[in-house]
Amino acid sequence: MSGGALFLAVFLACAVEAVEATTIVLAAGTARDWRSATSGLVAALITLAVLIAALGPALSAVPLHALRLVVGALLLVFGLQWLRKAILRASGYKALHDEAQIYADEIAAARDVPRQRRLAVPDWYAFTLAFKGVVLEGLEVVFIALTFGTNQHNLPLASLAAGAAVVVVAGVGVAVRAPLARVPENSMKFVVGVMLTAFGTFWGAEGADASWPGSDAALPILVASYAILAFGLVALLRRRREPASEVPLSLVGQR
Repeated sequence: MSGGALFLAVFLACAVEAVEATTIVLAAGTARDWRSATSGLVAALITLAVLIAALGPALSAVPLHALRLVVGALLLVFGLQWLRKAILRASGYKALHDEAQIYADEIAAARDVPRQRRLAVPDWYAFTLAFKGVVLEGLEVVFIALTFGTNQHNLPLASLAAGAAVVVVAGVGVAVRAPLARVPENSMKFVVGVMLTAFGTFWGAEGADASWPGSDAALPILVASYAILAFGLVALLRRRREPASEVPLSLVGQR
């Protein structure tokens, strides 16, 4: 796997999580209190830094075959979940992920909660909302960066890609102070779902002592195969949905 492919895979996957975390922090700051939301963000980043310091050396001590088997299985779980949702959204069976609506919902929910001061934090609700959002989404960023980097023996590059994704998304969010609704998140999740599923299949098989024809050259073929399969499922589901959504003209006015 080339360094460019590793960087792109980690960057895209982490950017998706960063969009969701940024939306939550922006909602907490806009509707409640920016100082408290920023404090929650900083506390979450410190928590994630401690986890990275603890998990990094632990992962490097695990035998490579065992690590690839476990990581491959976990990536398959993540990838297939993302890909399933992306296929359902693309085919019309599931509503598209709308960051603007999520932002509005978070704002509405935050404004209804009474303000409470705790531990020198002016607004505890804004603090906890930002903290939980960043930790939950950040854990996935950490997992993606550590697993990709450790498997490819290039943790610095994977960390750089994850950091770049977070900085870019957060920078845009701070600059516009609005939900990142223009980011094509649904398309990104489709691409990331395909990539994670392909990587999970590739590494899981290697961890089980299987040999891929052409070694790393098999990975792009896996990505292309899953993409073709996913697009085929989208087309099939759209065809099945269209007849069901059509109403015969003879029934119009009878309901």
